[in-house]
Amino acid sequence: MVGDSSASDRAGRSEQSGSGQQSAPVIGDAGAGAGGAENNLGEIMGQLARSLQDEHGDVEGTLQTITSTAVGSIPGAEHCTISYVIGRHTVEPRAATGPLPQRIDEMQNRVREGPCLDAVWEHETVRIDDMRAEERWPQYTAEAAKLGVLSALSFQLFVTGDNLGALNLYAERPHAFHEGSEDVGLVFASHAAVALAGARHEANLQRAVSSRDVIGQAKGILMERFKLTADQAFAVLSRTSQETNRKLIDIARELAETGDLPHP
Repeated sequence: MVGDSSASDRAGRSEQSGSGQQSAPVIGDAGAGAGGAENNLGEIMGQLARSLQDEHGDVEGTLQTITSTAVGSIPGAEHCTISYVIGRHTVEPRAATGPLPQRIDEMQNRVREGPCLDAVWEHETVRIDDMRAEERWPQYTAEAAKLGVLSALSFQLFVTGDNLGALNLYAERPHAFHEGSEDVGLVFASHAAVALAGARHEANLQRAVSSRDVIGQAKGILMERFKLTADQAFAVLSRTSQETNRKLIDIARELAETGDLPHP
């Protein structure tokens, strides 16, 4: 995934991995030493799984649980966001652990450059050791440093067509992240991506079931009121949808709530 000759040995890691930099000390609850979080990876994943148990079908709740758990689990992380990149050019912050990381993501969208708009598409992991020395995105890194963020670590969560989801970790000191951070983060991001996909799928199913129930209610009203068959009632809803240039589900919902069909 990365662009150097040892990519096969470090699949998914950033270009900085293995470059001989000193490991930063681990902060937070992830472990007391540089290997603390790595040695307790099973415990970290168990914590994430337990945190996500109550978020079935709640996409926003799942996103927020992932970011809050990441800060306490991935070595060096002080702040976290999940951002969506829409159409490859619009960064949309979706879950943040505070105002600072959200400002960083919003700034990336404003200046139209940064790892989520570039490198995370091609690499599973992108690491910035020191914003003041980073040359790939000069405007983004200069503004991030002004805001007080000096290190960043981003992981690809999913790519769907021209849309992407990324897990972004930030720290207010340079060289906060190291290879251990990437190792833990890659496994964490993999589990988070599965959980997020499951939540999105379940939310879609819930909306589908809800839509079917509303359409059934609307058909029942028409069948009772005008002595129609089920197919005839659905045809009335479809025709009204076309004539009013509105979605069929919206027509059905209005009928179920008010008892009246909207007029063209």
